[in-house]
Amino acid sequence: MSVDVVNESKAVVAQALSVVGDIATLPEVTVKIIETVEDPRSTARDLHEIIKRDPALSAKVLKVVNSAFYGLPGQIAGIDRAIVLLGLSAVKNLAIAASIARLFKGDKISEHFEASELWRHSVAVGLAARLIGRAGGEVANIDELFVAGLIHDLGILIERQAFPEKLGEVCDRCAAGEGSFLDLETSIIGADHQQFGEALTTKWRFPRHLRAVIGFHHRPGDLSPELQRLGNLIHLADVLCCKEELGYAQTASHLEITEELLDAVGITVEQLTEVRDQLVEELEEAVNMLTG
Repeated sequence: MSVDVVNESKAVVAQALSVVGDIATLPEVTVKIIETVEDPRSTARDLHEIIKRDPALSAKVLKVVNSAFYGLPGQIAGIDRAIVLLGLSAVKNLAIAASIARLFKGDKISEHFEASELWRHSVAVGLAARLIGRAGGEVANIDELFVAGLIHDLGILIERQAFPEKLGEVCDRCAAGEGSFLDLETSIIGADHQQFGEALTTKWRFPRHLRAVIGFHHRPGDLSPELQRLGNLIHLADVLCCKEELGYAQTASHLEITEELLDAVGITVEQLTEVRDQLVEELEEAVNMLTG
């Protein structure tokens, strides 16, 4: 990409972020939670104090903690207990998930796109990332994988609010087979959803690895070595969900799942088949859990 094209894309992204209003503002409580968990001096008590001041968020976190999603023995009655059992990072990720669900609302902008289908796809990718990570031996960062998958397409929401007609054209032309989603975004809007998403989460002060995955989930090979496994994992989850047509499926439906990609993530074809079956089985419950 030439310097002029890069600068033009940056200008388009900056313009969009300046006009999108509510969508560009993460709830204050979520910002505080992220800052608290990222601060090594913070304690479980600090996090508990923040969450308990927001009854709706507290209820949402406890709903998820007590669902089959976690499969914990017995009911967890309080946020303090949830933090002890799951850890600060997991509860932070639940708070992020609860906060962004509200953004995926709005009218249908095209015969081929509506926000509720993008939300279903996002939950599917989060769930797939969690399942793939577990199949590949991840233990510590399962919840981080879920959130990385859940937020990977946030940039499309910026496009929907800032350029609804242009996004509608992208979706219609992509559905008609006139090009890949990213190429059409770049030619019609002037930047792609990776760029919008990375800019939004930078504004939200998200951790570097989450910003990077959003910005490069279609090009994980461009990430720095320490972030490539995470990038490849989200990329694989995204392609799998598009292939299975789980929610809005145009962004990566033209891509293939290669042996090289499976090797980079550390799972086999057989394990991916098991992930797919479990994903289809668990998706509706996950969507209902996070939406309600």
